[in-house]
Amino acid sequence: MTDLETAKQMAALLEAENARLHQRLELLVQENARLKGEDAQARLQLELTQLAEQLALMQQRLFGASSEKRKPAVEATPPASARKQRGHGPRAQPQLPVQEVVLPLDEADKVCGRCGGALKEWAGQTEDSQEVSVVERHFVLKHYRRQKYRCPCGCAPVTAPAPPRLIEGGRYSVDFAVHVALQKYGFHLPLARQERMFQREGLVVDSQTLWDQLNALAHHLQPSYEALPAVVFSSPLIHADETHWYMLNKGPGKKWYAWTVACADAVYHRILPSRSGATAKLVLGDYAGVVMVDGYAAYQTVTKSGADGPASCSLVFCWAHVRRKFVEAERVAPVCAEVLSLIGQLYAIEADLPQPHVLQGEQQAAALAQRLAVRQEKSTPLVAAIREWALAQRSLPGSALRKALEYMLELWSGLTVFLSNPWVPLDNNLVERQLRDMVVGRKNHYGSKSLRGTEVAALFYSLIETARLRGEDPRCYLLHAALAAIETPGTVTLPSSSD
Repeated sequence: MTDLETAKQMAALLEAENARLHQRLELLVQENARLKGEDAQARLQLELTQLAEQLALMQQRLFGASSEKRKPAVEATPPASARKQRGHGPRAQPQLPVQEVVLPLDEADKVCGRCGGALKEWAGQTEDSQEVSVVERHFVLKHYRRQKYRCPCGCAPVTAPAPPRLIEGGRYSVDFAVHVALQKYGFHLPLARQERMFQREGLVVDSQTLWDQLNALAHHLQPSYEALPAVVFSSPLIHADETHWYMLNKGPGKKWYAWTVACADAVYHRILPSRSGATAKLVLGDYAGVVMVDGYAAYQTVTKSGADGPASCSLVFCWAHVRRKFVEAERVAPVCAEVLSLIGQLYAIEADLPQPHVLQGEQQAAALAQRLAVRQEKSTPLVAAIREWALAQRSLPGSALRKALEYMLELWSGLTVFLSNPWVPLDNNLVERQLRDMVVGRKNHYGSKSLRGTEVAALFYSLIETARLRGEDPRCYLLHAALAAIETPGTVTLPSSSD
């Protein structure tokens, strides 16, 4: 709007309308309280307090920092000797190839400035420095000439074998398809953007052709993807979570959901049209271990006994989600600082404990025993103090503090399992990290255009993230797995652990 006077008039009208609605709210609240036999003034004050709290939280979500980090209660200035150096200095680059570049003097400059004689090279003496540079990516058109052989006896000629092909008779290599897959599902570049980048670098190709390569590559990798659930569900504890994903085949698109289950060294994604309890049962299947989840009710339906007997798995809940509720409530209820300090102490204890999933045999057994002993000695009193604090609080119905308290106490039995089960971590952050790539990808290419698109996306996200969890280069893994499957269809190749 460019007309300043019109803008001022509209602002005045909005302010008047806001005042009218506020007055109307007062009358309605008072009438409602009178009919219920309540104190009208007290009820009105409660409503106003809740509105002020909602406004403060909304402003924080819109304009505040999204980080869950909190400022310390007392910010002490460290002594000068303890202050960390700003920056990190030059980083070592052990993975980069080194290219030696010798810089000689020009012939005209090889003259002594004192006597005018010719300067001689000082053998072995240089002044050295380093510079990180870039060599542009380039595409090549390989022209294969398969040599033919024949025998003077007149037998049939023999031809050298052709290299493995992604698509029979196709023009694009396996490593090209792997590159496109990593650009889209590993680094979140939509195919249309890749098309423009490739054209700038000399390769003329359209996004449909790029999709055809992804589809063919996914077909070869399908057996490996289908082998992931058995790996994940063999763990005594798994993590589960979900996030929305758009199906864009018609109109503005429909909201589907990416469901994820993960263990310490594998992750499996599925993109499904529903977020219901029935879908949660479909995703978890007959898993008989412990499932770490957030407070979403759909997961709790999985553990309810049915006509076929009790549920096979049990749920544990996430302290990070509890903490987030109190971090949000702290902005309007400073009393939350006390419980946040107690939760912080729980995490400090966990930071010093060994991780059993990276160990085996006797070392793993010893790590589990240590985790159990330390938790029973140090964490149990903290958990008791958290519950005691929560039961002592008084809060307004519907307030952020009340919601945080109710959330924690309703999930209490699942939040305290970690005290008796050393396999259980404090939070569900592992699976949230595995969903991060899908969330970033969703922001860049918005979702999938077809059912096949959801299947291909789930496959590549699962395999790429499992490779990263196991410390293997996703490009090397995908190339190796695809070539093995092309040579022997149906071959299952999973990333190997770096340990």
